[in-house]
Amino acid sequence: MKQAQKQIEFYENKLNYEMDPSDLYEAFEKGTDYIALDARRKFGFDKEHIPTAINIPYIEMTEESTKSLDKTKTYVCYCDGIGCNASTKGALKMTKLGFKVKELIGGIEWWKFDGYATNGTKPTKGSEFECAC
Repeated sequence: MKQAQKQIEFYENKLNYEMDPSDLYEAFEKGTDYIALDARRKFGFDKEHIPTAINIPYIEMTEESTKSLDKTKTYVCYCDGIGCNASTKGALKMTKLGFKVKELIGGIEWWKFDGYATNGTKPTKGSEFECAC
C-alpha cells in the first residue's frame, strides 16, 4: 500500500507542476488565467513563439524584471523542447519569486507537433485560438 501511495503522490505532483500542449491550448480557448512564458533568449522568441506568450529569458528573471506580472495568474514556462532545460530553470526561478508556475511538456517543439500555430518571424501554421484580451 505504501508504494501505491508514493506513486499516487508522484503522478499528482506531475499534474500539479506540468501540462501538455493540448491542456494549454484548451486553457487558452477557455480564456483561463494561464500565461505562456517563453524562457528562451529573445532571438529564439522573436523567431517563433506560442501566440500570446511573453518572453523573459530565465537568466534575466529577477524581482525587477517580473515586478509588473500578475501573481494571480499561472505562468507556463517553456523552451525549445526536451533537449533544453530553460523552462525548468525558468519555472524554478519564477516559483522562487512567488509565482504560480507549471512547465510545458515538450516545449515549443511539442506545441507544433500537436498542430498548434506559432507567431514570430518564422511562424508555423496550425490550429489557432482567439484571445479576448
